[in-house]
Amino acid sequence: MRRVCFAPSWGISGKVVVAGGAGDNAASACGMGTVAEGHAFVSLGTSGVLFAANASYLPKPESAVHAFCHALPNTWHQMGVILSATDALNWYSGIVGKSASELSSELGDDLQAPTGVTFAPYLSGERTPHNDAAIRGSFIGLSHESDRKALTQAVLEGVTFAIRDNLEALKSAGTSISRVTAIGGGSRSRYWLASIATSLGVPVDIPAEGDFGAAFGAARLGLIAATGADPVAVCTQPETEETIEPVAALSGAYEEAYARYRALYPAIKPLSH
Repeated sequence: MRRVCFAPSWGISGKVVVAGGAGDNAASACGMGTVAEGHAFVSLGTSGVLFAANASYLPKPESAVHAFCHALPNTWHQMGVILSATDALNWYSGIVGKSASELSSELGDDLQAPTGVTFAPYLSGERTPHNDAAIRGSFIGLSHESDRKALTQAVLEGVTFAIRDNLEALKSAGTSISRVTAIGGGSRSRYWLASIATSLGVPVDIPAEGDFGAAFGAARLGLIAATGADPVAVCTQPETEETIEPVAALSGAYEEAYARYRALYPAIKPLSH
C-alpha cells in the first residue's frame, strides 16, 4: 500500500495530532457544552433531535433511542430523533404559499391553547420512538373553522409533541432532563419554543449569538487532542440570551392535546402500511 503524506502540502510541519472524531450531533454537543449528565439540547432543523449527555450507557433500542459513546472520555449520550421538524413547516409552507416565518408570525407572540386539530409530522416515516419507515403524516380534527392559522398551529404542535415523544422515550431509558438549550433554524420562533417548553415541562434556553455547531465542536476536539486540555474546561456552555419558561396556564390543555396526538399513531398505522 502506498502512503501519501498531505501535511507538507498543507503547510503543516512536525508531528500531526489526530483527534478522535464525532458524529454531527455529538460534535454539536461539544460546541454547545452539552457534555455533562443533565445537560441537553433540542435541535429544530430539517429533522429534530433531543440530545442528552449521560454518565453511563443507557440503551433502549425498542424505543429507537440512540445511545452512544460521547466524543469525550468516559461520557455517553442519548438521542431521540424525529425525521421532519422544520421540514414539516417547510412542506406546509409550500402548500399554502406563505413563508415559514410569515406563517409563524401569524400566530402572534403569546402561546395559544391547542385548537383540537392534530398533525402527525410523519412525512417521511418516523424514528424515535416508533422506528417506522412506512408511517405517514396526517391532519385530524378538521372542521369548517379550521383556517390557515389553525393548521399552522397544528403543524408546530405536531413537531412539539413528536419531541415530547422523544423526551418520554429518553425518560424510560433512565435520562432526566431539567432544561434544554434550543438550536437550529426553528429556534428563531419564540412561539414554537414556548410550545416545546410547555409540552416538555422544562425551561428552554436560547444561547447568545455565536457559532456553537458541529464545526466549532470539532475544533474544540482538535484543541483538546493537540494540547491535552481538560475536555470539560474546553467544552463550556454558551451564555444564555433568553429563557422561555413553560406556560403553566396551558399545561393542562397541552397534556390533553398530547394525549390525542399519542392516540393518532396506532390509529393511522394500519392505513400507512
